[in-house]
Amino acid sequence: MRPYPFTAVVGMEQLRLALVLSAISPAIGGVLVRGEKGTAKSTMVRALAGLLPDVEVVDGCRFSCDPGRPDTACPDGPHPSEEARHRRPARLVELPVGAAEDRVVGSLDLERALRDGVTDYQPGLLAGAHRGLLYVDEVNLLHDHLVDTLLDAAAMGRVTVEREGVSVSHAARFVLIGTMNPEEGELRPQLLDRFGLTVEVASSREAAQRAEVVRRRLAYETDPDGFATGYVDAEARLAADIAAARGLVAAVRLTDDALLQIAEVCAAFEVDGMRADIVTARTAAAHAAWCGRAEVSTEDIRVAARLALPHRRRRNPFDAPGIEEEQLEQALRDAEPPEGGPPDDDGPGAGSEPPGGDGEHAPADDTSGDAGGNGGQHGNGERQVGAGTPYRARLFTVGGTGAGAHGRRSRAVTDSGRTVGVRPPGVREGGPHLLATVRAAAPHQRARGRVGTGLVLRAHDLRYALREGKEGNLVLFCVDASGSMGARSRMGEVKAAVLSLLLDAYQRRDKVGLVTFRAGVAELALPPTISVEAAAARLEALPTGGRTPLAEGLLRAAEVLRVEALRDPRRRPLLVVVTDGRATSGQDALARAHAAAALVAGTGVTSVVLDCESGRMRLGLAAELATRLGADHVPLGEVAAEALTREVKRRAA
Repeated sequence: MRPYPFTAVVGMEQLRLALVLSAISPAIGGVLVRGEKGTAKSTMVRALAGLLPDVEVVDGCRFSCDPGRPDTACPDGPHPSEEARHRRPARLVELPVGAAEDRVVGSLDLERALRDGVTDYQPGLLAGAHRGLLYVDEVNLLHDHLVDTLLDAAAMGRVTVEREGVSVSHAARFVLIGTMNPEEGELRPQLLDRFGLTVEVASSREAAQRAEVVRRRLAYETDPDGFATGYVDAEARLAADIAAARGLVAAVRLTDDALLQIAEVCAAFEVDGMRADIVTARTAAAHAAWCGRAEVSTEDIRVAARLALPHRRRRNPFDAPGIEEEQLEQALRDAEPPEGGPPDDDGPGAGSEPPGGDGEHAPADDTSGDAGGNGGQHGNGERQVGAGTPYRARLFTVGGTGAGAHGRRSRAVTDSGRTVGVRPPGVREGGPHLLATVRAAAPHQRARGRVGTGLVLRAHDLRYALREGKEGNLVLFCVDASGSMGARSRMGEVKAAVLSLLLDAYQRRDKVGLVTFRAGVAELALPPTISVEAAAARLEALPTGGRTPLAEGLLRAAEVLRVEALRDPRRRPLLVVVTDGRATSGQDALARAHAAAALVAGTGVTSVVLDCESGRMRLGLAAELATRLGADHVPLGEVAAEALTREVKRRAA
């Protein structure tokens, strides 16, 4: 791992340590590297491959079986103990974001299975990564079902492929490394928990450190071989240290007192499940081996907790990962055995007052503004109102059947899901349909001179399943932020409703965008993105004030949808207009708004109008707007799923 000016990237030393520990003990479960673009995340990961020890493999085995312990279920087996073998470097296999499932896990040739009665399995990327590294750049952009497959394989050490009753299984033990830019969207907390360790990296703001990065980069581009030669000895020493630690880790003692400390720390941070405890224990043992210790110490547990717990504390997508050093030190002190010495006093935050005490940290949570909707008054008359607590929102869907990206909102034809039919002959998409294929081939067996038990198939006999699942949509919010919303103290409720719908969009894997209109103008506050965290941040900071340019807001939303349809034509949109229906900006404001609504309706986009009107005297303008849009009209108080349930029960009664 060629020396990098670590001080130029905040967290780079932690990343280096996390990668080394995962190489020492692959059972840790890999590393997730989070950071902004241009912070050498990929460079560090690729450098790790050259430090891993060579592996001995059986000659001709496509699954890299270990001659000393061959996989008894290997599709290329069985392997006799005297079979020829050779040594090769550990592999780094990169998984592209757009890879299909068959490319990842491997594919079965159904035609050969039916015709010849044999299992013809072509290994995928997971087989190639066995006993090496599997690297996924931009793992947050990978489809959820593929991420689940990767993490299952990493946890179980095996891959099983099943197609129409034909099953193949092989070993797949690898170190999983994922990198991501949080600005492009988060992984779900359930998937985050499956990564063993996580590290946050960010570039330095120090000019001298940034200059050193540029200097080394230019030196490498001028003479790559000469630059690399300068670090050969350092890399060799690091590789030898990793190999030595690998030999020691199995002998490291994890005492009952150390286990109790780990359990106390995990309980103190209220992490879900037991995976955090297990990963922390494995990481602490690997760190002890790396330091040459025969027994896990408090310092090993401290280091392990910093790497294994931050991403497991998230309860919803708007929570930032991280742990408080004071809380960690307090948990370690509380778990110290009576006969043990005090924890190291040089750790970050040691001796500080824990959160929740009466010290200066107590009011820290009071910096985000008034969540009750009081907000702050700006000098220009604008008003900024905080969002209330989000809740479980009712489901809004796009009608019909789409064919967009995998998600959880609207019906769509997908590669996975339940089989609802057979694709037309000649259409080779999705998985094969066994019964339809047999039916297509059966009438021709005599004419084809069939003998024996196997079917005589032709390429045109193959039929493919038509499967229906769910797709993710583009949910574009068009939010009225004019003075009428703030004056009636409704903006807090509006933001809570939109925040709840953003949370729902996150869970359903939608793209989201935000158009706001106020003070006579409409603007695209957030272009369509999969990062609902960014949308939530823009919503929280949204001020209110000024007249209501409803027509401009609708036209701006229509333009955003038009452009996005060119960029991502398969992703169907859902327009959510949040307004009380008033239009007060310019002459004939209401008439222009109704004309704009008719134009939007003419595009065929599925729309919902969330009616924010309040008070005893209501004009019903939002309901009229919904009619002109061809949209569902939903009062703001009925956005919650519980409200819909109550309404259904009331009508049934």
